[in-house]
Amino acid sequence: MTTFQQKALVAAVALTCTAGAINVMASSHREAPNITRHPKLDSTDFYAFNSYEEGREGYVTMIANYIPLQDAYGGPNYFAMDPYAHYAIHIDSDGDAVEDLSFVFQFTNTLAADNEGIALPIGPEGDKKMVKVPLKNIGGISADDQSAANFSESYTLTMVSGDMSTGTRTMLTPAMGDMFKKPLDYIGNKTFTSEAEYARYAESFIYSFAIPGCDDMARVFVGQRKDPFVVNLGATFDLVNYVPVEGDSAPGAGDGEGFPGGITQSADNDDLIDKNVTAISVEVPAACVTGEGNGTIGSWTTASLPQARILNADATFAKPEVNGGAMTQVSRLGSPLVNELVIGIGDKDKFSSAHPSNDGQFADYVTNPSLPELLNILFRDAVNTTLGTDIETLAPTNFPRVDLVTAFLTGFPGVNQQATVTASEMLRLNTAIPATPAASQSAFGVAGDDLAGFPNGRRPGDDVVDIALRVVMGRLCYPIPVAGEDTDLGLCTSEDASVGMVPFTDGAPINASMFDTTFPYLKTPLAGAE
Repeated sequence: MTTFQQKALVAAVALTCTAGAINVMASSHREAPNITRHPKLDSTDFYAFNSYEEGREGYVTMIANYIPLQDAYGGPNYFAMDPYAHYAIHIDSDGDAVEDLSFVFQFTNTLAADNEGIALPIGPEGDKKMVKVPLKNIGGISADDQSAANFSESYTLTMVSGDMSTGTRTMLTPAMGDMFKKPLDYIGNKTFTSEAEYARYAESFIYSFAIPGCDDMARVFVGQRKDPFVVNLGATFDLVNYVPVEGDSAPGAGDGEGFPGGITQSADNDDLIDKNVTAISVEVPAACVTGEGNGTIGSWTTASLPQARILNADATFAKPEVNGGAMTQVSRLGSPLVNELVIGIGDKDKFSSAHPSNDGQFADYVTNPSLPELLNILFRDAVNTTLGTDIETLAPTNFPRVDLVTAFLTGFPGVNQQATVTASEMLRLNTAIPATPAASQSAFGVAGDDLAGFPNGRRPGDDVVDIALRVVMGRLCYPIPVAGEDTDLGLCTSEDASVGMVPFTDGAPINASMFDTTFPYLKTPLAGAE
């Protein structure tokens, strides 16, 4: 990669974050009014990265997380997927903002005993009645014995080549076994004995499968995981109810020598530390998804429901409702932190249902973002009082933000721009850039001299929150270190960003050590009971 490409990608990481503005909230948890009515279809985070598991060079991993803010103890029903929904991961291999390949998941929920549920004989001898139990299991469950389960989920995996509505559909099957299955959620340790045993149980639900026309096998896992995102959620939504600047001389220094009253790094600032999610994870050979493009793919996830849903007045487990009509998209997620605080609240549902090819309608939110001004309104007076300054505005003043259009909607030439350039919001990944081993990854991705990180895709350990905060306030208007050399990217000047060198943070740290180094990467979920 040339020095120019390195500089361009560094610009991309920052500018993509700027498009996310003050993205200090969960990546996509409850981000639009309508999706709050459909939590089973709410996509929380989407990741696409070159696999860094040892021996998996040349593979791409994509993870779509759904059902936000799961409390591990949320029984007795826990967190099954919607059996009437279609969950999809889309890949655009040539840059026309239209999917060239999609993996579509549809789930089936089943009770034991021929979908009637396990019943126990209750009553005195000679007058016993068979009464169905109210729980999802009646005994211990392990990788070796699942006979005590009263509920199970399976799913079909369909590959659509071409447009979702008109493309060729191919049903995929596991290399071993007759169907894809999803493990039960981590109910607790009386059910699964220990975290290690639950991990062994869940691992048995990782499947290999063949992709037609592809020489190498792919892998898939769907199941509950520890929520990988970290964020100071409650205080941030309370008008950023903390001082969002590093309070130590360096993160974790513990010396209080940073910004007066600034927040310091602590896991206590992560409001998602006790939450789980449901992950749809796919690992595919890169050569099988790049098509005839230039090796850079765009990707995103969606969830859709039938257009009509009629409730059954005499509901049963098998038939709580009747669904019909065309599948209608109600959830969408590509790059992190977009719909929460970039798109205006009146357009959030529109963005959730929009196709990337129609993203031109949201251009004003990128060229003239309102969110940096919100930070200015919240903190300008306090900053001037604390520092004894008279700063006119904390927000960058370079308008229109053509730089954001390049990073957020088109990508950079020679780096993460696709063969065809169509302005659209997708998570773009250059599959030709080698993965960085977990131990060497920088949480700041490209801005941390790690070309394999955000915004060249996104890995679980990339700290998109802190990157976003610093860049939205103008870090790119000052020289950026590229390969050890301070480089002026020429995108704006220091006069455009009064606080561009301030180390903004939400105080919730994240890095690659917090995740597994093997597929499906996200940690074992939290137990409902110890």
